[in-house]
Amino acid sequence: MMNCCGLLTVQKEPVPLKSIEVELEVRDHVATVVSTLNYQNKEDKPIEAVFVFPLPGDAAVCHFSAKMGQKEIVAEVKEKQEAREEYDDALSSGQQAFLLEESDQSPDVFSMSVGCLPPGESASIRLEYVTELAVQADEGLRFCLPAVLNPRYTPQGRKTSEKLMHTIVNSVPASLVPYSLSFSARVSSPRPISKVESSCSLDPLQFLNTDQTQATVKLGAGHKFDRDVEVLIYYKDAHQPTAVVEAGQASAKPGTLMGDPVVMVSLFPEFPQSVMSSVASCGEFVFLMDRSGSMDCNINSSRQQETRIGSARDTLLLLLKSLPMGCYFNIYSFGSSYEHIFPHSVEYSEKTMEEALKVVEKMKADLGGTEILEALQDIYKQPCIPKQPRQLFIFTDGEVDNTKQVLDLVKKNSGSHRCFSFGIGEGASSALINGLAREGGGHAQFITGSDRMQPKVMQSLRFALQPAVEDVSVTWDLPKGTSVMVVSPPITTIFQGQRTLLYGRLTGQVGAAAQGGVTVKYSLSGSPSQTQLLFDLKPKEDTGLTIHRLAARTLIRSLETEDIDNLEKDDYEAKKKKVVELSVQSGVSSAFTAFVAVNRDSGEATHGPLVRRDIPVPSKCFVFVFAFNVTCPSIMSFRSVGLDEIEVIPPKQPPRDPFLQLVSLQKASGCWLLDSALAAALGKTCEEVEKSKPALVGLLWATILALIWLHGFKSDAKEEWELLSMKAVLWLRAQKGSNPALCPLSFLKYCCFTAFFQVIPLFSLLH
Repeated sequence: MMNCCGLLTVQKEPVPLKSIEVELEVRDHVATVVSTLNYQNKEDKPIEAVFVFPLPGDAAVCHFSAKMGQKEIVAEVKEKQEAREEYDDALSSGQQAFLLEESDQSPDVFSMSVGCLPPGESASIRLEYVTELAVQADEGLRFCLPAVLNPRYTPQGRKTSEKLMHTIVNSVPASLVPYSLSFSARVSSPRPISKVESSCSLDPLQFLNTDQTQATVKLGAGHKFDRDVEVLIYYKDAHQPTAVVEAGQASAKPGTLMGDPVVMVSLFPEFPQSVMSSVASCGEFVFLMDRSGSMDCNINSSRQQETRIGSARDTLLLLLKSLPMGCYFNIYSFGSSYEHIFPHSVEYSEKTMEEALKVVEKMKADLGGTEILEALQDIYKQPCIPKQPRQLFIFTDGEVDNTKQVLDLVKKNSGSHRCFSFGIGEGASSALINGLAREGGGHAQFITGSDRMQPKVMQSLRFALQPAVEDVSVTWDLPKGTSVMVVSPPITTIFQGQRTLLYGRLTGQVGAAAQGGVTVKYSLSGSPSQTQLLFDLKPKEDTGLTIHRLAARTLIRSLETEDIDNLEKDDYEAKKKKVVELSVQSGVSSAFTAFVAVNRDSGEATHGPLVRRDIPVPSKCFVFVFAFNVTCPSIMSFRSVGLDEIEVIPPKQPPRDPFLQLVSLQKASGCWLLDSALAAALGKTCEEVEKSKPALVGLLWATILALIWLHGFKSDAKEEWELLSMKAVLWLRAQKGSNPALCPLSFLKYCCFTAFFQVIPLFSLLH
């Protein structure tokens, strides 16, 4: 059932939130975000304004304060129930109070309550958080300000807490959001900044120095509050490893996380080219597809006819065509229930591939809600296939409510598989998508704005086909008298081009001129490899406590995901106490704490009952459902309903892309057949294609022609077809025995000649 979409009436109740101002500061790959929310009560009665909004799932919220006139109140971090009681007591006494808390179920959803705001009063709320920036496949660093909060689906039969039931999310069209958003960013790095891009319109990048290591940028004028604000930052030499040592907090007790220096190490392991050029020919590939109603939304506003489910179907086509012979696979889909194509994973062959594609072509967003848990449980019940490492690909728009339950399940099974996750569309839960990859030892991707799903998914498939890294170990080389207590979870997976972050608390004598080092050793394809970094132990200046807070957040998340819900009562309370103590000590939010502030000097207490105002957030996926008021049939009302609740008629599908038409004709072995379907995909008749065939190549001509078409007409999408073209080349090489004239050397020379020197006349043929 859907119980977190709010009720809106035609009476147009005033919304006290007037504007949001966001300032982003990026230092290398760490971001500090300051949001200022400006409230004003224009009503003649005191109000309580409640705003439920998204934040990045791995953000460390570290400051919350309120300013009324010249007076500023800084909130404290307290145990959650204690903070709620203090807030409620303040409201019952007529005092102004402010409460900020993280959702019990998902760390990327926060609720902010501004209580007892008197008539005519204004208040500015300042919220600050720090976060790591994820590295994308093209080496860009991704920051996302999630403006869109999609309704979160609550699975059937699962009870929500009283507080969660009390928290209502009003979802309205982005064009109807009654408050404005302004956004500016400042970027600095030891390396030059190549460029800054965004899914939204940006003003030109302004460099602040000649070496282009500092720059500012702002959101363009006329920005509509209809999408997440995604910023991609590109540095030169982005793969250089770095280390930052940050001094402890002067007021904190030595021997604690906040009192001691903390080091953050960023490593980018580079694998040998000989390893990267080879791909595994084995594995069990399980694809789990979201088919909830919201998957019928458009992927973005620029491609109105392309829905999430339509793009997912095309992506599954590419995936199935790119799988290596000899592997195993299966496809699951989920909504309110779940389905699978085969009872268990089957060997990849022409027969099983075609059987799967017939089902994929008919897939619709018609399974209702977003209940992913039962589908995952069924996948994990299936026994693993010997010598076929399991690779799980999950596609979802992330609108689930029981995020922590899902992540706990993935973590329990992390030893048997790798999990690659894909967040589709605006508002996908970063806590879910990043958490699936983190707990499953895989890689996360987000498909937003003008992104296409296929290249990002194929990038992850290449990761999955890389040889698995084994026997990972980390050693520290520090001066005598200095030691390190590692805060980060153990490293279990390493991918080419993927950043590995390590946090460590330094204890003992940290000399100003001393140098330390860290070495990550691992086994790759049976050969030992390592990545090493030397760094100065002298703390960097002007870093604030950013590194400490990120380290605290890392440790808090590790403690929260240690299967805490299944512990005995005494063990649960001990674990919770440890999280609360760390959260209070570091000033970083957690699932068991909240920020609370009370204005005890507000003068005369406010009297009279408070009027609650639930502030709407923009949502991409909803329709308006009209209904008559039961108690008064003459009054018409409407509410926004998540698409997971209803069946939506999909838009008319556009003609199939010639590229996908060509891909659909490839056989599981990698070859193409010279028939009318291939000729039609190339825009020609069979006679025209047959007439151009050299006598030497015989039955190989169709496959050679398809490869030349891909190289010539789709070179800008090479990342999408590179793996299936490798299969085709392997098939061609395997055919040399069927034609004595094609010895290995002359065959390869001929293929090269055909592929490169006959491109121009072949283009003429295909035009």
